[in-house]
Amino acid sequence: MTIHHHGFPATRRLILKGAGSVVLVGLGNIPLGFVAVLAAANDKYPHDAFRQKSEAEAIKSLYGRTAEPSDEVKLEAPEIAENGAVVPISVTTTLADVTSISFLVADNPNALAASYTIPPDTMPSVANRLKMAKTSNVTAIVEAGGKLYSATREVKVTVGGCGG
Repeated sequence: MTIHHHGFPATRRLILKGAGSVVLVGLGNIPLGFVAVLAAANDKYPHDAFRQKSEAEAIKSLYGRTAEPSDEVKLEAPEIAENGAVVPISVTTTLADVTSISFLVADNPNALAASYTIPPDTMPSVANRLKMAKTSNVTAIVEAGGKLYSATREVKVTVGGCGG
């Protein structure tokens, strides 16, 4: 195994460069160097969507349309998060032809927290730990069959995670 600087194996670098087919992007959740590798590997990185302050503008920038609430989107998040720096969240769905899953935190400085491209024939299930500045609604958006579906849940934060 060849070791590059920073002690990472050469195979890890190759894997990261090929990760463009599954975009695992959660600002504040992964190192910026990893985001840069993904941006280079995937020319459709949604820069503008991650810069949006409001949930509605982030969804519009990312998808160009609105989502409808659906019981087929199962969002799991704690009712109370003791530490806003590491809020566990997951989403699963029984919808067919899922092409992306995104997480938004309405009251964070930037609403879009993570967005995942789901390759064909992949189980549409994603889990992450999000940073939350304060108590807020968390929304999962699932793009399936060309339509957008959502589920929303309020998470009460007792200690803020975005500098709070």
